[in-house]
Amino acid sequence: MTEEFTHERHQMVERQIRARGVSDTRVLSAMRDLPRHLFVPPGLRAASYGDHPLPIGSGQTISQPYIVAVMTELLEVEPEDRVLEIGSGSGYQAAILGKLAHEVWSIERLPEIADMARQNLATVGAENVHVVAANGTLGLPEHAPFDAIIITAGTPSVPQPLFDQLADGGRLVAPVGGRELQFLVVYTRQGDEIIHRSWGAVCFVPLIGRHGWEEGDLVL
Repeated sequence: MTEEFTHERHQMVERQIRARGVSDTRVLSAMRDLPRHLFVPPGLRAASYGDHPLPIGSGQTISQPYIVAVMTELLEVEPEDRVLEIGSGSGYQAAILGKLAHEVWSIERLPEIADMARQNLATVGAENVHVVAANGTLGLPEHAPFDAIIITAGTPSVPQPLFDQLADGGRLVAPVGGRELQFLVVYTRQGDEIIHRSWGAVCFVPLIGRHGWEEGDLVL
């Protein structure tokens, strides 16, 4: 795999992620190893390791590295876990999860973005990550239950089908709130009960679908 931007990648982990309190060694190692620049458009690769999100086309973005790290740490992924991601984007978050979990299923609403994610994941050899072009708010009941579920788009509330597909003891991380501002919430299933805690304010593109936002919804 290319060694381009190795120094920038290591500096990203140390200055943007570890310095802000992310301490899970597996998460730090995954982000240190994975070439983020291969998941952004060629013209933006010089900015790949900056402390900000970047556009990837079709109104979508690749999240700020720090937010990727935080959400991944909050998800508490174990090596034997099966993970569901809602919102593939360019595939970067899925590839990070693929380094930590046994298997990752990722759903992307836009076929052209799903194709991009598949190509990027193939480039880095993420063979345990599968991308499906579908309505992410419905999840993938045919592959449930999942030990961990992550939503990488802002949602007014967590779609019930995703709670239904979460295994007992499983964790779900999602940005929940309005179209412009959300709070990152961690949910844990304990039998029939779902407990939750909030991490802090974030801003994601909206989750579109039957159990998310409608295309014509006004910004709140």
